[in-house]
Amino acid sequence: VQLQACGGGLAQPGGSLTLSCVASGRFFSINAMGWYRQGPGGQRELVASITSGRTNYRDSVKGRFTISRDNAKNTVYLRMNSLKPEDTAVYYCNAEVINPPYAGVDYWGKGTQVTVSS
Repeated sequence: VQLQACGGGLAQPGGSLTLSCVASGRFFSINAMGWYRQGPGGQRELVASITSGRTNYRDSVKGRFTISRDNAKNTVYLRMNSLKPEDTAVYYCNAEVINPPYAGVDYWGKGTQVTVSS
């Protein structure tokens, strides 16, 4: 299973970016999908996740970021609005993949850089 993320780049404060991540390979299904980020010198932290239509966001991005998913395309999106310099980080997509007999295995994309700066 491979996760390929794209859509990162440079944005000005207040600007917007959309990240996408597609899962490919052989698997039965995908349970949860999500986005994490790791800023300079920081730990990887959950940004948003989506499972069976239920979404979860870290407090600092609520109202600004929107996670969505296209199950037919095995793709998860992260629309980021009103970006702030503190959103600067490498963003990683994550998928919990179901492949019987395994209940769920986490896979990670390589990460895409998001830089918010004027």
